[in-house]
Amino acid sequence: MLEAIREHTKGWLAKAILAAITIPFALFGIDSYLTGAGSGVAVAEVGKQTVTAQEYSNAMQNLRSQMQAEGQQVDQAMLDDPATKQAVLDRLINSKLLSAEISKAGFYMSDEALSQYISGMPEFQRDEKFSQEIYDSILRQNGLTPSRFEQGMRNDLLVGQARDGIAALAFIPTTLAQQTLKTVYQQRDVSVTEINAADFLPQVKVTAEDVQKYYDEHKDRFRVPEQVKLEFTMLSANTLIASMKVTDDEMRRFFDENAAKFQGDEQRRASHILIGFGVSASEADKKKAREQAEDVLAQVKANPAKFEELAVKFSQDPGSAEKGGDLGLFSRGTMVKAFDEAVFTMKPGAISDLVESEFGFHIIKLTEISGQSQSYDDVKLNIRAELLYQKALAKFAEQAENFSNMVYEQSSSLQPAAEAFGLQIQSSDWLTRNDGSKFFKSEKLMQQVFSDDVLKDKRNTEAVEIGPNTLVSARVLEYKPAAARSFEEVKAGVEEFLKLEQAKKLAKEKGEAILADLKNGKAHDELEWIPPVTITRKEAQGLSDLAMSHLFKLDASKLPAYGGAVDGNKGYLLMQVQSVTSELGDDDTENKTAELELQAALSAEYVAAYVSSLRKKTDVKINTKLLDPVQP
Repeated sequence: MLEAIREHTKGWLAKAILAAITIPFALFGIDSYLTGAGSGVAVAEVGKQTVTAQEYSNAMQNLRSQMQAEGQQVDQAMLDDPATKQAVLDRLINSKLLSAEISKAGFYMSDEALSQYISGMPEFQRDEKFSQEIYDSILRQNGLTPSRFEQGMRNDLLVGQARDGIAALAFIPTTLAQQTLKTVYQQRDVSVTEINAADFLPQVKVTAEDVQKYYDEHKDRFRVPEQVKLEFTMLSANTLIASMKVTDDEMRRFFDENAAKFQGDEQRRASHILIGFGVSASEADKKKAREQAEDVLAQVKANPAKFEELAVKFSQDPGSAEKGGDLGLFSRGTMVKAFDEAVFTMKPGAISDLVESEFGFHIIKLTEISGQSQSYDDVKLNIRAELLYQKALAKFAEQAENFSNMVYEQSSSLQPAAEAFGLQIQSSDWLTRNDGSKFFKSEKLMQQVFSDDVLKDKRNTEAVEIGPNTLVSARVLEYKPAAARSFEEVKAGVEEFLKLEQAKKLAKEKGEAILADLKNGKAHDELEWIPPVTITRKEAQGLSDLAMSHLFKLDASKLPAYGGAVDGNKGYLLMQVQSVTSELGDDDTENKTAELELQAALSAEYVAAYVSSLRKKTDVKINTKLLDPVQP
């Protein structure tokens, strides 16, 4: 599907300039053609419009499909993350906002313009022409009717017009762009040194009274979170593989049906003479064509050296006839099936008998073989593994709904589901929410575990997808409420913490005093600065994020320039800028690309600001319970 608004700030340059701007929208374009499908319950109200639960569900599935199509590993924990869910919902909300504005502004696209655009989309092309067959097939695979798809595309294109118009308002004069780029490309020769907190620990005194006082005042910090012991069972396509069986006939058939997939890097070059019989040919037409083809074949067999000459004279394929019938190099599966099967069984120099295809009768001469093919035996193990996994996926899809229903309907025990599907019931050690989210890689499962139905009523959780083709249901065996740790348990840790806090404070005081001296021109020869390194905004040369964020903020009008910052538990970081170089690179192409990225980043900001203004003046209400119904 067309994404009506795309994120422009993908280059490192834009990120450096705008500090990783996140454009809060990138329309999926799905809401227009999912309207009315499934549940109409509102996940969000956007003025007079709504984002339905069905639209939201489909948008989440769209995100998963996009990630899979791009070859990304789909992490269910990431999809369950509240930030991901909110981002998906924001996209749908912004789609509603923009659609409303487009309608209000009277934007219009004719049926003719829409048809022209869709017929030119590469997804629907075959041999560089629009294919109605491919169009219908793709829409069918995605569960779309032509009217819904075309309605969605019309909306996407209108939104694109609005977006492009706003983006065009952004303009950076060349002089200003070059000045900005000089800042972006700036190089700084720098050095750093650390005033270590650990060096001050021997000076620190912490009394037993200090430790007791801190514990009494901060008891909430020493609470053990609530914990559970669980039993759980898992239905996974991976675990089903062992029970699948594949026959030799199935593997051989798969190899034959997917020959192009297993061809290796083999290509073949062939020439042909085509005697065509036209579209919807009658039997008489085919007979006449065959007679002519047999006559030409007899001439070829009588004098193979004249193949090219006869192709020029008789072949009815205008693309290759003038080249003596030469079709060039091609891979298996490129040609029509009958032609393909004949060519890939021939030996170099061989001439085929008549080969009939939908285009007519072919006389084929194989002229060259390059690369290596793969035999059935070469790929037999790979085919077996693929077929086993396909069967496991099919079995999982067949069982998933029944598994989900059983753990829900027989919620007092996991045993019925385990017995019905041949699964093991496993047990966990004590787990906090955080521990469980990491163990199962699913916050959603742990939200259910700690819900009243599961925790208090001792029910199974719903079957939760914790990964691709993997469902888990759990139930609580034992529960420990949150409780405060005793003073004896934590006093040693509290003492170490208080010592470190005081040591950090002493390191900071010393660091700030030295920094003041350095700025006033007073040397500190005892400092052990690292050897100077040359950094840019994208080349840190091993320096920490803390150092990089401060070194480029230091005022370098007077050199050397000095700065400092508290460095976590380490102590106090002193920084020095010795020299600054601000010049554009020598590569004009790279400079122009960087300038275009800068322009794109500014355009994206304009569009983001426009959408933000729409949202501020529209009443938007989000039903958080529907967005994530298992929130505790």
